[in-house]
Amino acid sequence: MQPETPTLTHVARLANVSENTVSRVIRNKGSIAQETRKRVLDAIDTLGYVPNRAAGSLASSASLIIGVILPSLSNIVFPEVLRGIHAGLADTPYQPMIGVTDYDLGKEQQLVSSLLAWQPTALITTGFEHTDAARRMLENSRIRIAELMDIDDRPIDLAVGLSHRRAGRATAEHLVQRGYSRIGYVGHDWTADRRARARYDGLCEALSEAGLSLSVEKRHDGPSSTIAGRDTLAGLLADGAVADAVVFSNDDMAVGGFMHCLGAGIPVPERLALFGFNGLEIGQALPKPLSTVRSNRFNIGKTAVKALLAQAERPGEAQIIDTGFAIIDGATA
Repeated sequence: MQPETPTLTHVARLANVSENTVSRVIRNKGSIAQETRKRVLDAIDTLGYVPNRAAGSLASSASLIIGVILPSLSNIVFPEVLRGIHAGLADTPYQPMIGVTDYDLGKEQQLVSSLLAWQPTALITTGFEHTDAARRMLENSRIRIAELMDIDDRPIDLAVGLSHRRAGRATAEHLVQRGYSRIGYVGHDWTADRRARARYDGLCEALSEAGLSLSVEKRHDGPSSTIAGRDTLAGLLADGAVADAVVFSNDDMAVGGFMHCLGAGIPVPERLALFGFNGLEIGQALPKPLSTVRSNRFNIGKTAVKALLAQAERPGEAQIIDTGFAIIDGATA
């Protein structure tokens, strides 16, 4: 049974104030004591209440909105997901309303509240990590919710993506089968990237099952980038690391690693093999195409939209759609 959708009356009751006071806090109108405002905001967070901004003249068009929350548009991965969403919405009356979190869960919470206030038909988010308040709002909304890119956890409603742990395992198995035994790792900060950590865990698990472990590893204290990949691999090798292959947290980092090898005169893959994740076009445009895992980003976005629009009501059980991944042999491993 779905939980009862919180109303303004519930907020007023929990905060021990009038409904008018709650409305004034939400609209930021009038003079309200700071302690009273805090009680109302705390009650809103506790209940997961979302104001309805689609009331009145906009109510009739609100059902044509699909909320979309992405962590980044500067990272090429997510514009491809967005292209898939647009393709899925083609020839329908629905339009996306887009927000970007910059990998900040607090900002995602604000966007969830803002988008749900417009009473969208469905809402698309990225991954399974949300603040408690955001999760309550999503669970209480009763609309269709899609969590993209990952399927290694239980979704609120619908998950569309791939198993990053299995992708990490497949990377290890691919390299071991090709005779690599001294495998290193170059990554970026996992704080805001749970999926990179899941791939790392899968990589280590599969290596352990083969009687191996990472020979060396180094992580950049910040987000992934080509420069971070270049500098982190350079630092790893400068420390005297011994490896015949290096797995990178993603293609951005691996392309930077390739640039370091190019500048330092390190033959790839004869002296050092390089392996990425995502299957980005830039990796395939290198003088030696990058060996990597391709995630089906466009298909993730399109599949999610089609699934959401095919069934207006939430099903009784959470759904998972595995869009899979594929190893690209490339020429760097």
